[in-house]
Amino acid sequence: MNLFFEILKLTLPSLVVFFTVYFMLKLLLEERQRMDSLMLRQDAQKITLPLRIQAYERLTLLCERTSIPNTLLRVRTPGMTVAQLTHALLISINQEFDHNTSQQLFVSDTLWRIITTARQQTLMLITQAAEGLDPQASDEALVQRLFAMLEAQGEPTPLQKAIVAIRTEAGQLF
Repeated sequence: MNLFFEILKLTLPSLVVFFTVYFMLKLLLEERQRMDSLMLRQDAQKITLPLRIQAYERLTLLCERTSIPNTLLRVRTPGMTVAQLTHALLISINQEFDHNTSQQLFVSDTLWRIITTARQQTLMLITQAAEGLDPQASDEALVQRLFAMLEAQGEPTPLQKAIVAIRTEAGQLF
């Protein structure tokens, strides 16, 4: 029995020291891992933040360029027919959008859905404006109908709403 107490006197303090050192090292390593993870995130943010800001800029430019008044200024030429102008507007908006699809990597899914929905609604507005017009008529009829439809909406266009969403999400970066 005396031998048991002697062994216990030697073993118990060593076990206490062992577990103390074990838990201290575990806490130290966890803290070190947390700090390393934080540093990696900060380094990644230094790289991705400029790319995200650039994506917001490009998407804002996309919305501005694909707005009906701006697209009309770019694609309309004298002597066009309703059919030609409709086709040119639809192609121009789709090309702008296709050119910027890679920007979806840097923005939220919600924002990307807002932008794609705004594009679809803009294309639908152009198609609706062209319906019922003589395809061979002067493009002026389509232009007047488009502006009348935009004024009749009375609220911001889908593309203007998308710009507000871009600004809101970009503002959350800071």
